[in-house]
Amino acid sequence: MVEHPVSSTAPDEPARNVAFLLLPEFSLLAFASAVDCLRIANRLSGRRLYNWQIVSDGGAPMACSAGTRFAVDGDLPELPRDTLIVVCGGLGVAAASSKSVLNWLRREARRGAAVAGLCTASYTLARAGLLDGKRATIHWENHDGFAEDFPDVTLGKEIFTIDGGRMTAAGGTASIDLFLKLLAEHHGPDLANAVADQLIYNTIRTDQDTQRLSVPTRIGVRHPKLAQVIGVMEAHIEDPISPATLARDVGMSTRQLERLFRRYLGRSPKRYYMELRLQKARNLLMQTEMSVINVALACGFSSPSHFSKCYRAHYDTTPYRERGSQPSRV
Repeated sequence: MVEHPVSSTAPDEPARNVAFLLLPEFSLLAFASAVDCLRIANRLSGRRLYNWQIVSDGGAPMACSAGTRFAVDGDLPELPRDTLIVVCGGLGVAAASSKSVLNWLRREARRGAAVAGLCTASYTLARAGLLDGKRATIHWENHDGFAEDFPDVTLGKEIFTIDGGRMTAAGGTASIDLFLKLLAEHHGPDLANAVADQLIYNTIRTDQDTQRLSVPTRIGVRHPKLAQVIGVMEAHIEDPISPATLARDVGMSTRQLERLFRRYLGRSPKRYYMELRLQKARNLLMQTEMSVINVALACGFSSPSHFSKCYRAHYDTTPYRERGSQPSRV
């Protein structure tokens, strides 16, 4: 394949420095997507636009969530002031956000470094106080717990956010979109588009795109009124809306709504709504230190006893046992 260098907007600009911090059980896809964007940008431009190094707490090799171990370039260093730090998170990010990591991030941020968090590493940035008063995002599975733990962060459901020198991406291929955005800002859209082409990435998303698939795609049913009702349910977990009100708001009777749910989803609207609320409750139990009472209230249950009864019926265990039986996914 014959390649022609893609010119950037500033041919004499020095290479930008990037430091990737790998946390234990980091997401390999999120990390690899980011690095490959930089690698391809260097190759297509015909010069070194980016230098990067890979570090870990203590400088030891780091295993991703798939178990593969990666050698790193060293411990947490003092970096040039214009460095972009990219924290790569994954499973068990609460335990991975060690005191030494948090102190290093605070120090480097004070010295002027921009900081990005991939996948669950938004949690690490927030623990370090780097997202206070900022907009941020995190992988949708960790959204509920993050929102409860960090009320001073404006949390969205976009695939990535950029708020000044703080960047967050929800993980997976969202890292590609964030880094293509940075490439376009640094060196122009032509280079960013050329990198996307090399990645066989034919739809570049923006910070206006949300993480989850649409409701019809997720449930496998393309019925507009059903999707509308489920969207309302998902937005009102803490203050559940009655089936009669849900039906009225989409121009149906309660009986029609009941038939619609049973036809397409095999359960009543009440049952489906309960499952959504219990799913959020399980996320909060596993991802936060909230009391069981507060989890119950956050998921629309008026009493802990009713919550416990419903939880046991659905998950075959109590909320108290659930919290102690499995490691946190945060």
